[in-house]
Amino acid sequence: MDVVWMVGVKERKTLIFGENRGSWGGDDGGFSFGNLVLGRYSGRMQSKATTVAAYLESLPPDRREALEKVRRVFLENLDPQYEEGMGYGMMGYHVPHSVWPHGYHCDPKLPLPFAGMASQKGHMSVYMMCLYGETPHAEWFKKAWAKTGKKLDMGKACIRFKRVEDLALDVIAETLRRVPVAEYLRIYQKSLAQMGKGVDGKPLKKARGAKAGGRKKGAGKTSGKKAASKKTARR
Repeated sequence: MDVVWMVGVKERKTLIFGENRGSWGGDDGGFSFGNLVLGRYSGRMQSKATTVAAYLESLPPDRREALEKVRRVFLENLDPQYEEGMGYGMMGYHVPHSVWPHGYHCDPKLPLPFAGMASQKGHMSVYMMCLYGETPHAEWFKKAWAKTGKKLDMGKACIRFKRVEDLALDVIAETLRRVPVAEYLRIYQKSLAQMGKGVDGKPLKKARGAKAGGRKKGAGKTSGKKAASKKTARR
C-alpha cells in the first residue's frame, strides 16, 4: 500500500503503511511485530480501512465505543513524537521517519511500529511491543496489573479483552508514559545489536583483528618451527 498522509485526532499525522509486511526480527529472532499481529490468531479480522476514523466507523457500536476509550488513553499519554495511523489492517502507533530516519529495519520504507489495537472475531486486542520479552517494562506491567485485581489475558505482547472494563487502563497509561520514543529506540537498538545488526538493519561488520585472533590451532607453533629451522641452517 502506498504511503498517504492525513490528519488525525489532536492534529496528529496519520500514516498508512504497508499491510502484511515486516517483522521486528524476521527470521533472525528478536522482536516480531508483523508476525505477532499477522496470522498468529485464527480469529483475526483484517480491516481494509485506510483511516482510523473509517476503521472505527466500520465496527459494531459496542466494539467502537470500547476501542475509542482505549484510543483516548493512548492519545493522552503517548509521547507526542509517536504518530497514529493504519497498518497491518488495524489502528497503530509508530515512530515516524522524521524522528527515526532508518525506519523499520525489515523494510526501511515503513516507520518503526510501537503499538496497535484491533477488533478480532472473538475479542479485542491491544499490542504493545515494549512489553515483548522478559524486560523491566514487562515485569513492571504485570506486577502493576496484578495489583488491580483484574485478570490479565496476555500473549507475548498482546493483551486480549472482551469489554473495556476488563482492562486496567491506568496501568496501560502509565506504561505508555514510561516508554517515550527515546526509551523505545534504546530498546530497539539493543535488540538489533543482539541480532548482530546496526541501526540500518544490516549485519555489523566484524573488527579487523577478529580474523587474526581466530587463527587455527598450531599456526603459531608452525611459524616457530620454521624460524628455528632457519637459525639451524645459518649455523
